[in-house]
Amino acid sequence: MSNGTLSRQEELIALISAYATRDGEHLTPIKGLMINRLSGVGMPVCSAFKASFGLVAQGTKEVMLGDETYRYGGSDFLLTSLDLPVTSRVVDATAEKPYLSIGFELDFRRISSLIQTLGLAPAPADTSERGMVVTQVTEELVDAVIRLLRLLDRPDEMAVMAPLIEQEILYRLLSGPQGARLRRMAMADSQSHQIGRACAWLKEYYALPLRIEELANRVSMSVSSLHHHFKAVTAMTPMQYQKRLRLQEARRLMLEEMLDAGSAGHQVGYESQSQFSREYARQYGEPPLRDVGRARRSLFDRLVGGTEVLSEG
Repeated sequence: MSNGTLSRQEELIALISAYATRDGEHLTPIKGLMINRLSGVGMPVCSAFKASFGLVAQGTKEVMLGDETYRYGGSDFLLTSLDLPVTSRVVDATAEKPYLSIGFELDFRRISSLIQTLGLAPAPADTSERGMVVTQVTEELVDAVIRLLRLLDRPDEMAVMAPLIEQEILYRLLSGPQGARLRRMAMADSQSHQIGRACAWLKEYYALPLRIEELANRVSMSVSSLHHHFKAVTAMTPMQYQKRLRLQEARRLMLEEMLDAGSAGHQVGYESQSQFSREYARQYGEPPLRDVGRARRSLFDRLVGGTEVLSEG
């Protein structure tokens, strides 16, 4: 990176640090913009990433999608083009140099409108690519993010300027090396868009029994095509994708709503308690009661120690 970029990096760190003064995920008044801070190496966190652009200002993070690992830090950004259940972990952070990042949710209606305005050539619709990729950030993209963050201290300018800067960020993404990926997701007749629709349906109805033929019909694909392209985009089969969503929601229900393992498993669609326990232990490394008990103790210890953990982004 050039000296100019380094000075931008320093301003990016200062802006995030000023807004996120404690660990956790911080919503901002700018719709779709989140700021994250963590003052130490984190435990693995299972969550569902939305279609988004994530930029790290300081520190390093790893995201596991299926059996693949994506590692990104201060010179990279993570582009997620559809909803994906992942496991993530901050691997480089200290109290002196905390992990700092921003997340910006992608609106594909705005992306489609911008594609039409710019008259961009359509990307090949029959190509399937992973719904997640790490790319080196550009000075222009960092500059746009900095100007968006500056608005957090200028609420009188936010309503007018934020949409303009957000559009610039989308333009920078579309005109960069991952532009074709975004254009494919925005095309209603592309394989990537159809898989995105399948993922959205599974996310909403994860507790229902999965019938592949019905899902394929719902997104206008053959069963074989759905399987092939779904795994190409998500690194999982539809059944594995649904299982990840079910187990994540069951863990949330036990941690946040204090449900017992049997009730949580039943609520997310498991008819067999033993099957739920087996699959939960395979995903999280421990049976539900042991894992949730350890997680509650860890959270209590952090709260007692004076660090309030909201979530890890």
